[in-house]
Amino acid sequence: MAKVVVLGAGISGHTAALYLKHKLGKKHEVIVVSPNSNYQWIPSNIWVGVGLMTPDQVKFKLEPVYKKQGIVYKQAKAVSIHPEGSNSQKKGFVTVEHVSESQKGETEIIDYDYLVNATGPKLNFGATEGLGPDLNTQSVCTFDHAAHAWKHLKEALDKMERGEKQTFLIGTGHAMATCQGAAFEYALNIAFEVNKRKLHHLAEIIWITNEYELGDFGMGGAYVKRGGYITPTKIFTESILAEYGIRWIKQAGVYKVEPGLAHYETLDGQYHTQAFDFAMLIPGFAGAGMKAFDKNGEDISASVFAPNGMMKVDADYSPKAYENWKSSDWPSIYQSPVYDNLYAAGIAFAPPHPMSKPMESPNGTKIFPTPPRTGMPSGVIGKVVALNIVHRINSGKNEHPHKASMVRMGAACIVSAGYGFLHGQAATMTVSPIVPDWEKYPEYGRDINKTVGVVGLAGHWMKLFMHYMFIYKAKANPGWNLIPE
Repeated sequence: MAKVVVLGAGISGHTAALYLKHKLGKKHEVIVVSPNSNYQWIPSNIWVGVGLMTPDQVKFKLEPVYKKQGIVYKQAKAVSIHPEGSNSQKKGFVTVEHVSESQKGETEIIDYDYLVNATGPKLNFGATEGLGPDLNTQSVCTFDHAAHAWKHLKEALDKMERGEKQTFLIGTGHAMATCQGAAFEYALNIAFEVNKRKLHHLAEIIWITNEYELGDFGMGGAYVKRGGYITPTKIFTESILAEYGIRWIKQAGVYKVEPGLAHYETLDGQYHTQAFDFAMLIPGFAGAGMKAFDKNGEDISASVFAPNGMMKVDADYSPKAYENWKSSDWPSIYQSPVYDNLYAAGIAFAPPHPMSKPMESPNGTKIFPTPPRTGMPSGVIGKVVALNIVHRINSGKNEHPHKASMVRMGAACIVSAGYGFLHGQAATMTVSPIVPDWEKYPEYGRDINKTVGVVGLAGHWMKLFMHYMFIYKAKANPGWNLIPE
C-alpha cells in the first residue's frame, strides 16, 4: 500500500487529494494535513468584503468531505520535511504540529511514499510595516479577513450616508505583491456599491499598484480581442477604472502604513504619502516557512526551497537577464529536482522568473508584480500532480504522462465589477497561454484568437454560476470529477 501525504487544502491541495483518492481507491492511503478546518472558495471573498455574501456561503467544513471520501484528515501545520527519513526512520516523513482544540500543540511524524506540498502562500503582512487587518489596513485574502473588511467598509458607507466624505485606497500593499486581480475586483465592487447608494460625490476611490502599466496583473500585460479590435490590457483596465470613477497611482511600492496614511515609493525614486479613511491592500506572498532536513538532521532547506520559501521544481532557476528567459524555463510536472517523490502544486512552487519585466527604483527598490498562480492554474496543477502520482503508483514507472505547463495552459478570469442579478457587471478575460511565449507568438506573446476581454452582465451571471459549481465540486458531490478545473 502506498501512502500519499498532501500538505494544504486550498484549491490545489484539495483538488489533488480528491483526485488521488478517486483514482487510487481503498488500496492506498491519502492523508491531508492542513491547519484550516474549512475549505474556502477564495474568488468569492470579494462579495463577502462588500456584504453581499456571508462567510458561510464561501466555505464549508473539510472533515465531513474527507471522511466520506476515505481521506485521512489532520488539522495541523507542517513544520519540516525530512525527504531522506532519519537514522531511526527509513522512509521520508513530515513533522506536523496540531492546531485543533483537542490536540493543540502536539507534534506528529507522518511518513510518506509521495508528498505534495500545496501549502499555498504565507500572507506576508509583516514585510510592509503597519500592513494587515490587525493593524491599519483590510484584506480579502481569507473569508474572515473579508468579513472584517465589510465591517469597516460598512462604517465608511454609513459615514457617507451622514454626509461625510471618505477616501478608499485599494491595491497592492508591497512593492512585489501579486494577486492584483482580487484587489482590482474589490475596488470595482466598492465603486459599484457607492454608486448604487448614490454617494459617488462623497467618495474618492484610489487604485494603487506596483504595476508599470495598468493591466499588467503580474503577467506582463496582454493584448485582448474586444469588439473586433485588439486592445492592450492597459487600455482595457484604464477604461474600466475611468468608467467607475476610480483614479490610479501606478509604479508604487507601499513600504509603510500608519493609521489613515500610506507611505509609498515610486519607480522614479520619489517618496509619497496617501491619506485614506479605508484601505484594502494585498500583502506580498512568501512560502509557508517549512524547513527541510537530510537523514543526519542537517538543514537542506536551500536545496529544496527557493529564497522566498517556495519549493523548487522542474524549472530553470539559473540566473539570466530578463531578455534571455524562455518559456521552456517553466515547469510542467512540478517535481522536485532533488527528491523524485516530492512535488509542489499551486502557489507552493517557486516560479523560475517573473512574467512582468523586473523594475528597480534609483534607490534600489524592486517595484513590479510577481507571477500569479491562483485559481484555475492551481486547480489544474493539483490535478496533474495527482494523476502523475497515481500513474507512478499503479505502473511502478517513474514517468509523467500528464503535463501542466503554464506556457501551454490557458486561463479564464472573471473580474467582478458589481453584484446584482439584473445590474451586476463583470469583466471576463481569457489568456492563452498564461506565461507569454514570444518564440511561438512573436507579435503578442499569446494566441490573440484565444485572448479576449468582454465586460457586461453576462460575466456576472457566469461568475455567480461558477461560485456554486466549484463549491459543489469541492464538496465532492456526485459527478464532481466531471466538472473541469
